[in-house]
This record gives sequence, C-alpha cells and structure tokens, in this order.
Amino acid sequence: MIPRLDTDRSVSTANSDFFRHLASIGFEGDTGTGASERTVYSTDNSIYQVAPAGVLFPKNIDDLKRIAKALAKPEFSTVTIAPRGGGTGTNGQSLTDGIVVDCSRHMNRIIEIDPVRRTARVEAGIVKDQLNKALEPYGLFFAPELSTSNRATIGGMIATDACGQGSCLYGKTSNHVRALRVVLTDGTDFLSRPVREEELRALQARRDRVGDIHRTLARIATDNREQIEAVFPKLNRFMTGYDLAHLQRGDGLFDLNAVLCGSEGTLAMIAEAELALLPIPACAALITIRYDNFNAALEDARTLVALNVASVETIDETVLQLAKGDNAWPRIAAFFPDDADGPANGINIVEVLADTAGDLAEKLAVVSAALQGTLFAGRKGFSTVHGKADIDAVWTMRKRAVGLLGNVDGPIRPVPFVEDTAVPPGHLAAYIREFRALLDGEGLTYGMFGHVDAGVLHVRPALDLTRADHAALMRRISDAVVALTQKYGGVLWGEHGKGVRSEYVPSFFGPLYPRLQEIKQAFDPLNQLNPGKIVAPVSSPLPKIDDIPLRGSFDRILGTDIRAAFDNAAYCNGNGACFDFDADGLMCPSYKATRDRRFSPKGRASLMREWLRRLAEKGVDPRREAERLRRTSTVPGFVRRVWNSLNPANRDDFSHEVRAAMDTCLACKACAGQCPVKVSVPAFRSKFLELYYGRYLRPLKDPVVAAIEPLLPLMARTRALYNLVVGSRIGQAAMRFTGLTALPALPAPSLRRSVAIATPQALASLSGQERDKAVIFVPDAFTEHFDPQVLSAAIDIAVSLGLRPFLAPPLSNGKALHVLGYLRAFERVADRTARQLDRMADTGIALVGIDPSMTLAYRSEYAAVRLCARVLLPQEWLAHVIDRLPAPAPVRDPPLYRLMAHCTERSTAPAAVSQWGTVFAKLGIAFSAVDVGCCGMAGMFGHEVQNRPLSEKLYATSWQPAFASAGTEEVIMATGYSCRSQVKLMSQRHIPHPLQVIRTHLQAQAAAIGETRHV
Repeated sequence: MIPRLDTDRSVSTANSDFFRHLASIGFEGDTGTGASERTVYSTDNSIYQVAPAGVLFPKNIDDLKRIAKALAKPEFSTVTIAPRGGGTGTNGQSLTDGIVVDCSRHMNRIIEIDPVRRTARVEAGIVKDQLNKALEPYGLFFAPELSTSNRATIGGMIATDACGQGSCLYGKTSNHVRALRVVLTDGTDFLSRPVREEELRALQARRDRVGDIHRTLARIATDNREQIEAVFPKLNRFMTGYDLAHLQRGDGLFDLNAVLCGSEGTLAMIAEAELALLPIPACAALITIRYDNFNAALEDARTLVALNVASVETIDETVLQLAKGDNAWPRIAAFFPDDADGPANGINIVEVLADTAGDLAEKLAVVSAALQGTLFAGRKGFSTVHGKADIDAVWTMRKRAVGLLGNVDGPIRPVPFVEDTAVPPGHLAAYIREFRALLDGEGLTYGMFGHVDAGVLHVRPALDLTRADHAALMRRISDAVVALTQKYGGVLWGEHGKGVRSEYVPSFFGPLYPRLQEIKQAFDPLNQLNPGKIVAPVSSPLPKIDDIPLRGSFDRILGTDIRAAFDNAAYCNGNGACFDFDADGLMCPSYKATRDRRFSPKGRASLMREWLRRLAEKGVDPRREAERLRRTSTVPGFVRRVWNSLNPANRDDFSHEVRAAMDTCLACKACAGQCPVKVSVPAFRSKFLELYYGRYLRPLKDPVVAAIEPLLPLMARTRALYNLVVGSRIGQAAMRFTGLTALPALPAPSLRRSVAIATPQALASLSGQERDKAVIFVPDAFTEHFDPQVLSAAIDIAVSLGLRPFLAPPLSNGKALHVLGYLRAFERVADRTARQLDRMADTGIALVGIDPSMTLAYRSEYAAVRLCARVLLPQEWLAHVIDRLPAPAPVRDPPLYRLMAHCTERSTAPAAVSQWGTVFAKLGIAFSAVDVGCCGMAGMFGHEVQNRPLSEKLYATSWQPAFASAGTEEVIMATGYSCRSQVKLMSQRHIPHPLQVIRTHLQAQAAAIGETRHV
C-alpha cells in the first residue's frame, strides 16, 4: 500500500498575507495555492523547474490593478510576481518562486474588431489562433505565424516579442502592436502608444511613474544613440526585449512599446493590446524540396531566398524521421516522396503567396524553373502543394517539429537551451557547420529545424539532465554557442526570449547594460516583476544558467526504469500542444471546458511525475507496490482502506490532489494520439488509480460500472425486469446514489439466436474457400445489447457482399476495468479474451469490431497481454471488401451524409475517417466529415453525476453548434455508441451509425435492381 504523501504548503508569510489581502480588497479572479497548482506551474517548455508560491487568475484589468496596488504596499515589498501566457516558453521566462499571474483563464476576450482600420483590441489572455478564427470572416489575420499558435496567448507573444515562420515578410509581434494597455507596479493604468514630440514632452513632465519612465527612456535614446547603433545587430530577428534601437522610430514617433515588447513581464503587466491586422493572402502554395543531406538544404536556402518567396523553412533528417512516425504524416506523405536514390535527409519548405491565381502561377513557374534549371549538389526533387487543407497539413507537421523532437525512446532526449540562435542568413550554412562540429565533438545527437530565410535555426542537443555529466555539458555548450554566435555577428536570443539565459545579457550589451538597469529601475523600483530575467538591479546579479534547478535534478531520484514505466508522464516536455483552445479540435476536452491547466495532459503528467518523485523520496517503488497490492487478501485490505478513508490525518495527502485531476480525464486518448511526445494520460491514470484505491475506498459507482459489461448478458435475459427497474423512480434514485445519472433501457433481444456463433467447432468445419468468404463480428457488449441495430446492419451488409457472417462468442472487452484502474481484473479478462481472439484469427477469417473505442482497445490496452489478432474497424474491413459490389446506380437528389467520428478513432487511427470516405465514394453516397471535438460522453464519463455538467458543456461547445449549422438535406452520422447516446440525451435525436446508412443504401440498390429485372 502506498504511503500518505504530505502536501507541501510551505509559503512565506509575506505571500500568504498577500493572498489574504487581495481577497479582502475584492480580487474577483481565482487563486491557486494548493500543491497541484504549484506543481503544474513549476515547469514550462524549458529544462528548468521552479515552484511558485501560488497562482493568480485575474478576471479583469481591475484585478491587475489590485495586484499592483498591493505590491506597492510596504509590507509586501518582498513579494514578487511573474506574468505567464501559454506557458510554452523554452527559457523559463515565466518560472518564479514568487506568484504567477495567469490571464489566460479569464482575460481572453476580443474587445473590438475594426475591419476598416484593420485593428483588433484584445485582452492579454486570448490565444493567437482563437483571434485569427474570429478575424477570418473579415478576411484579416494577425501575424506572425508561430508553431505554438493554437495555445500562445497574445500577452505571451508580446512579452517575448514572438515571431516565427514568415518573419522576413511579417516581422515580429512588435511590428504589429499599435497600443498596449499596461498596469505598472504602483497600480497605474497606462495606455502606451507611439507619440509625437509634444506628447512626449507632456509625458516627461508628469510627476509620477509614467513621467519617470519617459524621462529615463528619452534621455537614454538621446545620450546613448551611438552605443545603441553599435550594439543592436542588423538582423531580421534583431533582439527580444528592451529594444532601444526602435524606441525612436523613423517617422519621428517615440514608441515605448519597443521597450515593452519582449520585456518578459519585467516592466509591466499587459492587460490589453491593440493590434494591426493584415489581409489574408488570397492565393498560396508550397514547394517542398528534398535533399541528400541537411547541409545541402542550408546551402540552397540562399538561392531560394533570392527568389523573393514569402518564407523558407527547413527540417533536418532527425526531425523528418520523427515526423514520418507521427499520426499526422499519412496526410502529407505524398508531398515528400522517396526519390529513386532513397529518402530525403533534409527538406526545405518554400511558401509562395499572391493576390490572384494568375500571379501565383507565375511565381510558382519562376521558382520551379529555377529549381529545374540550376544544378545544385544534394538537391533531389520537389513537389508543389496547393489547396488550403493540404497547405495547412504541411504547416501543421512543421509546427509539430519542436514537440516531435521529444518523441524518442530512452532518457536521452533533445532539450532546449541553445535553440533559437540567429545569424545573418548568408552566414547560416557556415555557422551551422561549426555548430554541428561542436555537438559532434561532444558525441551528441540532435535535431534541427527553423527559419533559414531569417538565419534562425532551432537546435536541440539530446541530453539526459538527470546525469551530472550531461548537466555539466549544458554550461560548456552554452558558452561555446554564445562565442560562436558572436563570431558570426548573431545573437543567442533570436526568437524565444532570454529568460534564464539572461546571464549573458551584461556581456552582450556591454556599456549599455547599466542603461537597461536604469530602465528596469524606472518601471519597477523594487524589482518585483519577474526578477532575475533580462536585467537585475546593481545590488543583485543575474542568476547563472546552472543556478536554476533543472527538471533533471528532480527526476534523478526516479531512475530510468520508473520514468519509463509510466507512459511518458515523466518525459512531458511542456510543449503545450494539449492547451489547444479550439472547441472542434481533439486535444484535450477537459482543459478546453475548464481552462484549468491541471486538467490537461501536461498538467496531469506534471502531477504524476511529482507523485512518483514523492513516492521515491519515501523509498517506494510503485511497480512493486502494485505487485504487492495484487497479492493482498481481500478482507484485510478492505479494512485498511476503510480506516485510511475515515482517518482525518489522511485528508492532507498529495495523492488526493492528483486523483482530483485524473477524475476529469475523459480517457478519450486524444493525448496518446495527438501529443508529439505521446504522453498517454489514460494509461498512467489507470496505474495511478490502482495504487490510489489500494489505499482508499472507491466510490460506489466504480464497482457498478465495472460490473455492467459482464452482467449485460444476464440483464438481457431478464430484460423486462431490468427495464422496469431502471425506468422506475426507485431505480433512478439508486443509480444517482451510486454516482450515476441513469442506465439506458434494453431494446429487443440480441441477434445471437439468428446468427452463427464462431465456435471452434463451427470454424473448424469450414473449408478454405468458405473461410475466404466469411467474417467474424466481435461486438462490444454495449453496442450489442443497447444498440443492436448497428450490429444487425453489419450482418446485413456482409450478406449483401456475399459473405457469411459469424458472431464471436460472448467476450468481455474490459475497457471499463482499465479506465477505472482495476488492472488486475482487466489483465485476467484481457488474457482470456486475447486467447479467444487469437484462436479465431488463426483461421484467417477477418475479425471486425463495431464501436471504435472498444475495438481500438485491442490495439492499445491489450498490448500488455500480447494480443496477436487484429480486430478491424468496420471501415477498415469494408475498404477491403467493398469491391465485391457492382458500380452504384445514380441516385436522384442524394442527401449529404456527414460523419462525426469518435474522438478516439480520429486520434489513434488517423486513416479511419478517410476510409469511411473511400467506402461511401465506392457506393456513390455523398459524404463529408465534420471536424468536431469530444461530445462529452466518453464511455461512462458523461453518465457520472459529478461529470455531467462538464459533459454537457463539452457538447454545447462543439457538437451542438455542428447540429445547428447542418442543412435540412444533410444526415449526420456518428460512429461512437457513447456519442449517439449523448446526442439522444442532449438533442433528443436518433442519429445513425454509418453501417446503418450503408445497409439502407444497399437495400435500396437491391430493390431498384430487382424492379429493373422485373420490368
């Protein structure tokens, strides 16, 4: 049995008093001081880990002013804060031992869109793609393009002066900022915008913090003009933060925003921003170019940039190979074919934009002619990508590059710390040759990708920072790379900000560094805003890169074996792909509905990792504890669980906070399929729950849910009595008492009386030819008993195809057992079922499941029992056998059938939806897929009383709008039994499974053929 893990609530008196003071003055937002919040906010996408004193989630700008005014009180002079955006920074910019201020939960509104002036006014917490989705109807968008655009907040982009793909065309975030509404540390609410000389003089005359700031900056801009000119590099990625070079603009305006953009929360809190917008390019195309080696791709970039294309992105052989193993690859594989002499070992992606289709064709012709007419060593071939969907798919792969680098086996993994250097593009190839020689000399592997048109390349050396020798390498490599960038006239901080790397700021700025200190002093006299980043007061030097605790130092106690045993939880690199804002996206439903980062894969992985670390500190190996738990006799174990559950001393157990985060997981497996690092929350959650409920009592709902599948055959035999009970008030009250909303009624008896059962004897009697024309359906108990018409449709389709259908003997799938953490029981069920499936598969007859979630469990959860049989999804089977049908007859005014696929199916079987499209096309049925998020039911999740509000919210944000926008001539289908149940419950609609639509179509075709023959 696992021990109780004390919750660490050690927060300084000043910080505790600060939280209480905010509550007393009417702070409207949320406050998080628990161990779970502090754990989740102790990491970002960097290699560092620093636990904050707590987290504040302001609701509006008044809350920001309350925070600032509280900071200005003498008793809170030692309290520090750090604003945080999407939390995807690679350099620890928002990590702090002070208080985190996170605007993303509540301050995420679009205040105004002005399509005439091409501006938008937004709150700091809105996500870039969320804004662009709202701008799309106006034909406008906000640049630049980031790889993290689906979770990067505008406030975070401003704080790091973010840029990305296409920066040579679109510049940096600061190029598109018209005005910033900021809150200073004395509580001043100030609107910063470029001002003329007379306005500047008026601001300098003010006798407050705003006046101090403008007097200081104006003096520095005048007195240090020559030093500024000498120090700031002439690069596209010129500098992030305290940008004195652009303080005095070419048009004569004085722009304070040049200093605020990129200041990483060290000068002010950003509340709102007015942004300049651009027209969405009317026409676009990509050219994907393949190379023998990565150096050739870099050398060729100069030729490509000279062709005046919009952008040039590059990917090395390491990232390319990782991309080929990702779920997104099948969608774009055709654009990166293998050449006659083998696959590419590096690629360039060239973007071409134009206002008209004719202009685009001309530009593409110029680039294509240059590629075909120029002999260049190492260039293999190229492909052209047209159409928004295909272009977006290629860019999605490129955006996933940073996350994909974490998707490797073993403890040595690419990590960020020298990953965004920038040099003049003409020097890039030579610079990278030396960079690679440096890493090769240390015996390291690495991945590279980036923006070669801007001279920026992202480089992640592979290290295991739990090892002291590898931790020491970080210092040696960093110092060498700093020297290398200086040699080639570049900067260490080309894109991702300074953060912990601020150690190198004083030497880089030289005589200008004291001026930066003066700026910091003017804005933040007590050094309360994100201290230790970019600039430090004279009295306290900046921390060094190896002074900040590394994640690896915390993981060292775990060892490699435990890290490997919990489904990549310990290897989550914080890239934040799970923070996707899009309600119609797959990632992560519970985070989208709550905006609580604890309820995301990253949050749950962080908590699991911390839970494992705390167990290790007590000398507990959770794997051994699981084995002991399985050997524990029932009665003594139950008695101990009762005592632990009732004992007040156990209320303060960190395990409870971990369980609370796990309870909101829908087990949809979007993380397992969509996370670049393949963090699988359902997998490690089951292991956690097994151990947690080895110490504490389970809720009543758990044994009820676990018993439903094996009891369904018995329930079916007593159907009338069962329906009477579940339909009665007493039965419904009993269900709610156990924690379940209700159980559905059972329809007419199952089909097992009328369909041959695939017993060993029945299958052994078949000839080889008969086996070729047979199919075995492996229905899950829920579809078979609660929605038998779907199984009936599958059987009828098989008959229409000239096949002989069989039903597998009654089998328990056990998925519910796995979800709830009954792993010992699950393994017994899975082992028994796997043996039966393998025996049937040995006959060579296809095995076909019905429900996608249950069927795909045979490929994931059953991996532990080494199932050899492959149980096909219905569309996988149909795609192979549909050619048995003749060409379809034309149908007059056919309806459009739109598919809402199960989220597990879309996540973990990427070809699943397109296979349905193939089948429907063969049948001549108009078909399209609807991109929707999770319906909110997710098996039994939406039937649990505690989850019902979250379930309904998820349905309302994605599925309900999809139904509302469907035309009257459209028929919506759903593959998931739970999805169809949710639709019936929420919208009072019965929607068909695709198999039912196909059966109806085949019956109509057969009837039409019969009538023709009769005539």
